[in-house]
Amino acid sequence: MKKPRYIIGIDEAGRGPLAGPVSVGVALVPSNFDWGLLKGVRDSKKLSPKNREAIFGQVIQLKKAGLLDYAVVMVSAKLIDKKGIVPAIKNALGQSLIKVMSRNSDATIDNTFIKLDGGLKAPEEFIHQETIIKGDDKELVIGLASIMAKVTRDRYMVRISQKPEFTKYDFSVHKGYGTRSHREAIAKNGLSNEHRQTFCKNIQIGSK
Repeated sequence: MKKPRYIIGIDEAGRGPLAGPVSVGVALVPSNFDWGLLKGVRDSKKLSPKNREAIFGQVIQLKKAGLLDYAVVMVSAKLIDKKGIVPAIKNALGQSLIKVMSRNSDATIDNTFIKLDGGLKAPEEFIHQETIIKGDDKELVIGLASIMAKVTRDRYMVRISQKPEFTKYDFSVHKGYGTRSHREAIAKNGLSNEHRQTFCKNIQIGSK
């Protein structure tokens, strides 16, 4: 294609945790976007929570100024159990893409190039797309999508951790990932409605 007018980055967060949703982030920038406005963007896993939050806040301001756009869609643990993690991610990816494209009517399938991390793929109608292994650390726009997805999901896990039914799991600490303390909490307390039952089959749950 000719030089694209827009570039979209796509990445997900929360594929592997035992609890909580999976989230997919989509970031849209013009091809001439000044990345000097967002210094430090890279794979979200290689950034401290403080730095991720700082970049997230800057993105909110740049979005308000009309310099970029983003969307994050999360799929619940219940739907992950029902549909499977791969279909859940595919569904969230499609929804977040639609949100961004519908808000930017001058961004079209013909003038937009999509870059995706890992094994992700956009719907087939998006003819200009590329899946890049470790793309979140190679392409700034994918790294940006990964930050938006992770911060959104982490904030959700911190928020629900304050509810009485979830305090015993310390979601604010491990964000639902399978740490030793999290597995011990599941063994002791059983599963909550935020746990992915299909991911927790091998955890021995004792009597309460």
